[in-house]
Amino acid sequence: MGQQQDKEQKVPGLLSIIQSTLAAAFGVQSDEKRKKDFAYGKPGQFIIAGIVFTFLFVLVLMGIVSVVV
Repeated sequence: MGQQQDKEQKVPGLLSIIQSTLAAAFGVQSDEKRKKDFAYGKPGQFIIAGIVFTFLFVLVLMGIVSVVV
């Protein structure tokens, strides 16, 4: 039961998932943070965060291009 409580305390929150997604997208994710994410995070959370980030990134790029053109 002690390991279960330790794991629950280390589960990444929403802010941590967003930070990890942004850091990974820009290629500045630390090895320690990456290992923690793989050990305690759920893959689905990071996949959804990555898809949302990619969608927003494309929208921002489209907006910038439309303003410039």
